[in-house]
Amino acid sequence: MINYFGKVITAMITPFNKNLEVNYQKADELAKTLVQEGSDGIVVCGTTGESPTLTIEEKLKLFETVKNAVSDTKAKVIAGTGSNSTVDTIKLTKEAEKIGVDGIMLVTPYYNKPPQEALYQHFKSVAESTELPIMIYNVPGRTGRNIEAETIIRLSKIDNIVAVKEASGNLDQVSEIRKGTSDDFKIYSGDDNLTLPILAVGGNGVVSVASHIVGLKIKKMIDEFEEGNVVVARNLHLELLPIFKGIFITTNPIPIKYILNLLGKDVGGYRLPLYEPSDKEKKFLNDLLKLL
Repeated sequence: MINYFGKVITAMITPFNKNLEVNYQKADELAKTLVQEGSDGIVVCGTTGESPTLTIEEKLKLFETVKNAVSDTKAKVIAGTGSNSTVDTIKLTKEAEKIGVDGIMLVTPYYNKPPQEALYQHFKSVAESTELPIMIYNVPGRTGRNIEAETIIRLSKIDNIVAVKEASGNLDQVSEIRKGTSDDFKIYSGDDNLTLPILAVGGNGVVSVASHIVGLKIKKMIDEFEEGNVVVARNLHLELLPIFKGIFITTNPIPIKYILNLLGKDVGGYRLPLYEPSDKEKKFLNDLLKLL
């Protein structure tokens, strides 16, 4: 059982061509680049990958493309198979497992707003349907429902639920999870700007958007903290903070895709209901790029 996905995991964008079709060649190239630039793992078809606008067929081909791209490295490929339907989540998870991904990430069922016991039963049902290690993704700002610490602690006792991506922004909740789970259960920051604070209360790494452009520095920050060089880690955090905050000037992944295109990565545009940044946002992002 793989129960550790690394320290820096990139929530990868999905490249499109000029017709807004998935550009699998660019996905291959980007995955390889991310690993070279510090990513231990890659989440495919998460929020940053515009998963709500991808078809099942596109998701499966992306899982396969990225897995093949990094097959000669130690990088782990984590498939975003979660949805607000337990049945659909199980179906996609089983298909992802056939492809050979290294794990899955399951977002909180959104819009339905299930109570805590229903959330427990949802994740438990998916876990029972697969042998893959599972990272739960708690992002109440998008889903409308927080997975409470007590529920995460209960879920951590299921063998193949091995990690949580915590994007609640609540350090007290992260602390409660750490206190109530074994050291084998991994806690990842779901917000780049909170990676260092979450490490300080027992976190293990980050599922990052900023690692598209500053992956090696994020890895160095985590390594320095773990080696006891807290001041060095803090200084790196403060150096990177404008980038961590700036790439969320508007809805993710709009800013990071815009920056990647400025850097010549040619990752394409956005599928509606996402759209290109405003002129004011473009100017801000152009200026932000000078910090790299």
